Amino acid sequence: MNIELNIKNLQARTKTTEILHGINLTVKKGEVHAIMGPNGSGKSTLAQIILGHPKFEVTRGVLEFKKKNLLLLSPDQRANLGLFLAWQNPKTISGVKIAPFLKQALEAKRRSQKSKKAPLKVREYQKLLLQTMENLKMKPEFAERYLNEGFSGGEKKKSEILQMSLLKPDIAILDEIDSGLDVDALKEVCQSISLAKSENNFGLVLITHYPRILQYLKPGYVHILLNGKIVKSGNWKLAQKIEQQGYAAFR
Repeated sequence: MNIELNIKNLQARTKTTEILHGINLTVKKGEVHAIMGPNGSGKSTLAQIILGHPKFEVTRGVLEFKKKNLLLLSPDQRANLGLFLAWQNPKTISGVKIAPFLKQALEAKRRSQKSKKAPLKVREYQKLLLQTMENLKMKPEFAERYLNEGFSGGEKKKSEILQMSLLKPDIAILDEIDSGLDVDALKEVCQSISLAKSENNFGLVLITHYPRILQYLKPGYVHILLNGKIVKSGNWKLAQKIEQQGYAAFR
């Protein structure tokens, strides 16, 4: 099956404000897309709408994944279908440890797919989790911490990547995964993303302000989003032009 996310003339709003004004975008499994733009251009809104955030209303357009109308599906149904969103600012959940949290997420996905596999046994899960963490160069004790509680910026991002690596989505959207990271932390996070992608070859959508992350995660497609519309699409050279001229050249 040709796995792709299709967005056609997508328009959306909050209760008081129009935010997206006709987005057109197609992302296929295996591709890497970068969506770039300044603050307030609608980048994070687009990511949240794809995964079904209830504070936004889609007023017009098509939002399809695997030929299913996402607008008819709940956020958990969209996730179980194979979409993943890494949040710009992941929530802290005190009292919930990472290991059981991820086990519940995996089991939910298996149930949604009506998997014929036996229920996920504790030892099977522990082996899978530890192997995934080892691949990502994460210490085993990380899984015993409460979700995002007391985490540094880099630890929060690596926690999101751990979730992505275990859930094996078909399309992953990373909303400003580079925000708040120093040079060394960014390099580590990008190495983890590259490893996860090499193992599962998912489609990747990188939402970012700056071209720096794109030096590590080479996109085949770059899109500039301004005032709720994609105003320009191109290849890596477009990101270089943004670095040299800023976004003013595209207004």
